[in-house]
Amino acid sequence: MSSIRQRSTNALPSPQPRAEEGLGLAQLPRILRRSIGWIVGPTLVVALGASVFVNVVSPRYTGEAKVLLESRDPAFARTAQERADQLAPIDEQAVASQVQVVMSRDLAREAIRRLKLVGNAEFDPGAGSIGPVQRVLMMLGIGANPLDRPAEDRVLDAYFDHLLVFPAGKSRILTIEFRAKDPKLAAEAANTIAKLYIGSLEADKVDTARYASTWLGGNIDGLRKRVAEAEAKVEAFRVKNGLVGSAGATGRPLNAQQLGELSSQLSAARSLKADLDGKVKAIKDLIKDGRAFEIPDVANNEVIRRIVENRISVRAQLALESRTLLPAHPRIKELNAQLEDLDAQIKASAERIVRTMDNDAKIAGARVESLRSAVDGQQDVVAQGNASEIQLRALEREAKAQREQLESYLGRYREAAARDGEAATPADARIVSRAVTPEVPSFPKKLPIVAFATLLTLMLSAGGVIASALLAESGRAAGQRDGDPTDDRRRREPVMDRPTFAFPEPMPSERWSQPSEAAAASATTAPVAKASAGTGETFDLAPLVARIAAAPRDPGAQSGRRILIVETEDRRGPATLSEALTRALGREGSLVAVDLNAPSSGPRGLGFSDLIAGEAAFLDVIQAGRAGGHHRIAAGLHDSTVLFDAPDALVLTFEAMAEAYECVLFRLAAAPGAVDLLELVAGFMDCVVIASNADAEDPALADLYALAEDAGAGQILVAQDRPANADFQDPAAELRLSAA
Repeated sequence: MSSIRQRSTNALPSPQPRAEEGLGLAQLPRILRRSIGWIVGPTLVVALGASVFVNVVSPRYTGEAKVLLESRDPAFARTAQERADQLAPIDEQAVASQVQVVMSRDLAREAIRRLKLVGNAEFDPGAGSIGPVQRVLMMLGIGANPLDRPAEDRVLDAYFDHLLVFPAGKSRILTIEFRAKDPKLAAEAANTIAKLYIGSLEADKVDTARYASTWLGGNIDGLRKRVAEAEAKVEAFRVKNGLVGSAGATGRPLNAQQLGELSSQLSAARSLKADLDGKVKAIKDLIKDGRAFEIPDVANNEVIRRIVENRISVRAQLALESRTLLPAHPRIKELNAQLEDLDAQIKASAERIVRTMDNDAKIAGARVESLRSAVDGQQDVVAQGNASEIQLRALEREAKAQREQLESYLGRYREAAARDGEAATPADARIVSRAVTPEVPSFPKKLPIVAFATLLTLMLSAGGVIASALLAESGRAAGQRDGDPTDDRRRREPVMDRPTFAFPEPMPSERWSQPSEAAAASATTAPVAKASAGTGETFDLAPLVARIAAAPRDPGAQSGRRILIVETEDRRGPATLSEALTRALGREGSLVAVDLNAPSSGPRGLGFSDLIAGEAAFLDVIQAGRAGGHHRIAAGLHDSTVLFDAPDALVLTFEAMAEAYECVLFRLAAAPGAVDLLELVAGFMDCVVIASNADAEDPALADLYALAEDAGAGQILVAQDRPANADFQDPAAELRLSAA
């Protein structure tokens, strides 16, 4: 929509200025040449004054020092926690805060002392003698005596006026600028302020570390006493309740240790008894089976080993003799007797071993019973000590917490004491650019000041001359409006022999603000004002023109009238009401006739719809009228529905044409969609004329009238659409205007 509005505005040529509208651009050079003295004179005076000022005024020099804000704590100087944690970056808020630190009053007083500004006439108002005017003001109680204030306080205001501190862009660099008449003082002041600022940061860190070490040292002594008391309570309670622990790493109470040892002994005694019982049973079984010599304890006995060897030898002899001798032989019997004696000895030895083991098993059983009783008794003792052990653990926790706090305080105290020194911790800032003695003054900048003052005076002088001319022209225009209306009307009469595509002047004639005397006479005395149709047919247009001219308008309206003719029959040619009214109104002033739509048949060309669609400019669609004296705009190549798609462009176009012409005559032909177009545009019209020969009671005519009225038309008229001498066969023919 903005592109349509732009093309529409660009297509409109600039209206020619007239006397009532003020001065045109073409007249400005003449006015400026005529008043060249009033422009050049003040400009030269101001240029001369500016030149004198920049050469007479005392120059000011600016010293500039730059300070970089960064963390300068080395890694070995930080605590373990600080090394583990990421240091917070210096953000814009921190930089802005440091700007205020540099401009603090405490630092300013120290800088004033270092720079010896007290007594400097540039900074100290009490350095010179008090003038008579100031003495009078002091006597009247209006002015203050500068000597009543402390010397440094007198200099503070001037000091801050000459000091400027600001961050360099979005960086962490602070720029410190100091202005003074003495260039050495300006550079020295900037460097001194930077040093004092860095020194204040270092002092703040030292003070913080010193305060921490002092506070920790005062609390460590009391904390040591509390730790000793807590540990003493733990030991006293442990001894009192028999909870003395061993010296081992476990630190278990003595009762619990004794219970553990008894439990271990009981387990060992039970294992020994079970082992002895098993061996006794196994040996007894071997003895029953006659294999006593297989028992390990029996076989390992030296005596039994010799008996077994003799038994083997006897058995060998018995086997040898049994080959030649019978069992009843005395030699055989002797050998059997020796063999039985040897077996009896082996069995006796095995039985002695069994008895020994049996006795050991009984002793082990007795020890098991004894240890079981001891364990049961110790369990009762341990159960009684559990309640005391709970209290002991609470005391131990309290003592441990006190001890850990003491160790933490001791560590922090050592770190704070290490930082308690003038050079122990560097400041979080350093000077990256020291101020040097400036050679060129920062004020005044001679050439820019003189050039700016001269240019400004030149512009103001030219503006004053133009304003004076405009006021004078406005006075003459007011006097002309109060003079002869005939001369005024003659001046505003449009020139009709302009180029075909040019717009007339955009000021509407007074004949459209009120009915002319001729029109009023026509409406009352009914003489006939006829418009030739070229075919011998005429319209009596005087009453219609009078009614259109008498239509109510806003008192301050300066644009042309907008008139809409709604045709209810498809009639074309010079004999129609719209053509006749166009010629009649065209003789009264500048006029453009616009076709909002077109019949379905007939030639088409660029027109109003193309203008609204933004595909054509005003100069492309405006054509000269057939009879001259007015302009025409055809319906266009686009369909009339484009008017509904661009309401803003439609309104803008209506206003532009009303500003350029004294009358804009819109024609709405009888074609499909005309009713919708009537509803769309009627609200923008000063007058709607319905061209119809239908009866006044015709419902279709009543509907058209109501539709225009509801749309907000300023005035609604119904006029015949055939000449008075036309021969129409069906005066009451049905209206053929349809929305379908």
